[in-house]
Amino acid sequence: MTGEAMTDEKAAPGVAVYGTDGGGPFVLVSDHAGRAVPSYLGDLGVSAEDRARHIGWDIGIDGVGRALAQKLQAVLIEQVYSRLVIDCNRAPGHPTSIVKISDGTPVPTNHALTAEQIAYREDTILHPYHARITQELDARLKAGRPTVVVALHSFTPEMGGLKRPWQVGLLHNHDKRLAVLLMELLRKEGLTVGDNEPYALTDTSDYTVPTHGEKRQLPHVEIEIRQDLIDHPAGQEEWAARLARLLPQAWALFCQTYGVTPGAQADAEGAMT
Repeated sequence: MTGEAMTDEKAAPGVAVYGTDGGGPFVLVSDHAGRAVPSYLGDLGVSAEDRARHIGWDIGIDGVGRALAQKLQAVLIEQVYSRLVIDCNRAPGHPTSIVKISDGTPVPTNHALTAEQIAYREDTILHPYHARITQELDARLKAGRPTVVVALHSFTPEMGGLKRPWQVGLLHNHDKRLAVLLMELLRKEGLTVGDNEPYALTDTSDYTVPTHGEKRQLPHVEIEIRQDLIDHPAGQEEWAARLARLLPQAWALFCQTYGVTPGAQADAEGAMT
């Protein structure tokens, strides 16, 4: 989402779908692509400048994801609302699901919320987003199709006064196989690639990959791109083209290495166990 809107959550559910399923294995998901705020929350008590920072959304990943969906002929499922409203990559009840302060910026509207107010955000934003991902994956698995979950994120170039050297990071937890294969391909392009950097994927830090990748035993990877590389259209197109080229290569290597038959999801699931 390149613009911001104060949105009626009843009229605009917390999910947007882009791209067309062209028969490939990839399902793209983007937890922090949007930065809309429901109209009933006003501006959250946060300035427009701060809401436009990395604390409000994953800068540039909307353009990367949509271009990548076109190039891969894949479906992209995006979260519409700002992570300051509710973070859709956190489990319900997680301490950072609805933040009171983010990178030094207070979020006054998120203070002293009642259980009912929290549940309302979960029911109107968090759960519809993950239900749409579940719907997509259920349909593919019912059809016996190979399926790879690709979670798209971006990260700020500097945090806590420290510059981050990685141009891209690949995150993994219980199954690192696809991440490692893609990591090697990216490094062959001369890129500085973080291995679980600048963040580590854990059972509790993330929600999307553990829920839709690990629990289903589907091949998966979480990709983090540095925001200064994709905060403009040319950079978004460059990274979309790069990932559209390398993701299929990584999947082909995965199939060859682990004996997965691309035409049978059951084989892919067996390879994961």
